Amino acid sequence: MFKYFPHTEEDLQEMLAATGVKSVHELFNDVPQAARFQKDYELPEALSEIDLRLFFEQLTAPGNAQQLVCFAGAGCYDHYAPSVVQNLIQRSEFLTSYTPYQAEISQGTLHYIFEYQSMIAELTGMDIANASMYDGATATAEAALMAWNNAKKATRVLLSETVDPKIRRVVETYAHFHGFPIKLVPAANGVLDRNALNTELAEGGVAGLIVQQPNYYGNVEDYTGIADAVHEQKGIFVVNANPSDLAILKTPGEWGADVAVGEGQSLGIPMTFGGPGVGYMACVEKLMRKLPGRIVGQTLDNRGQRVFVLTLQAREQHIRRQKATSNICSNQSLMALYVTIYLSLMGKEGLRQVAEMGYAGAHSLRDKLIATGLFKETFEGQTFFNEFCLDYEGDLDALLDACAAYGYLAGVKIGERTLMLAVTERRTPEEMDELVDIIKDINKEEVKA
Repeated sequence: MFKYFPHTEEDLQEMLAATGVKSVHELFNDVPQAARFQKDYELPEALSEIDLRLFFEQLTAPGNAQQLVCFAGAGCYDHYAPSVVQNLIQRSEFLTSYTPYQAEISQGTLHYIFEYQSMIAELTGMDIANASMYDGATATAEAALMAWNNAKKATRVLLSETVDPKIRRVVETYAHFHGFPIKLVPAANGVLDRNALNTELAEGGVAGLIVQQPNYYGNVEDYTGIADAVHEQKGIFVVNANPSDLAILKTPGEWGADVAVGEGQSLGIPMTFGGPGVGYMACVEKLMRKLPGRIVGQTLDNRGQRVFVLTLQAREQHIRRQKATSNICSNQSLMALYVTIYLSLMGKEGLRQVAEMGYAGAHSLRDKLIATGLFKETFEGQTFFNEFCLDYEGDLDALLDACAAYGYLAGVKIGERTLMLAVTERRTPEEMDELVDIIKDINKEEVKA
């Protein structure tokens, strides 16, 4: 059952019985007592894997190229993943050149895709999820295409201005080449402008609305009543959500979303200079046949054994491309496997703990930065999760360059004076305090100059 464990207690007892001894210690009876180590081992206290990695990184840092302490986010986050993930994704039953179409030889691949879909559906509160998408941006664009193809007399798809600009550009590119208009709904104080949205909905012809949670600025938005308003227009409500944060935040399903999409990089996938990531896509049951890509299901074979098969896929996406609703036919299967193993290892409690640590760290860092007198709130009164924006009183480019010289990637510049910072479970209180001290010192030096 536990094929990743070397020996069970039953295995040990069976081997001892075969050798005729009662315990492992008896195997060393021939070693004289005088030759045995009698003292306690001088070992340090146990460390968590994160702390152990940090210890060895610091130990080797002087001789290696500098790796910056990352407080940047904007869609790509420095999360921890257990070391065992890298080993498990290389197991032969998972790492195979066979496609999922060959069910009899692809049970390992089909199995983990099924588990991935099940976990994404539970995490988002939706009925069903597909195999996986290229990334969060293309998944969002596919959702826009779903909304347009599902509409009968629509004139546009609405897109919140608080959606990540990188994602917006991909959605707009898709829309341009599929021949439908995207209308941007403006933001007010870092969240969707509800008055502007109501005006758009009152005009009619809305195929769907796409929002983000938490949004690009890190703000947690209140989408109460929006799903009903969009549904009155026969439109689809799409929520792009950071899956890691859904351990605590309301799910897209709880907001009444028809489609949930997003980038799965926050589920333990390394940043690796910006990719690869994995897009997820889930929806309510009534839209199941509109989903692009593959859906893996579970069944029984002729011997009554649990097996996995490709349950649903649009054949025209492969053989009649001119009639396809989508041309995403492949999936980021290796990254889906990575996410599946990560979620299996972390569990619900582990995922919740990750979210809580990021939330607590971000709020602590924000308070400390504001206390320096060098920053002020960008969006006053807004609730945020583990990412936030502050306006800097001085030269922001000079500040970021100086912090980098000290070994800190101190956030992402999103405006002339606006800095966006993110905190994950990998950032320690000591690193946050040091960043604040560095910023103070930089400003003292500027004043002297």
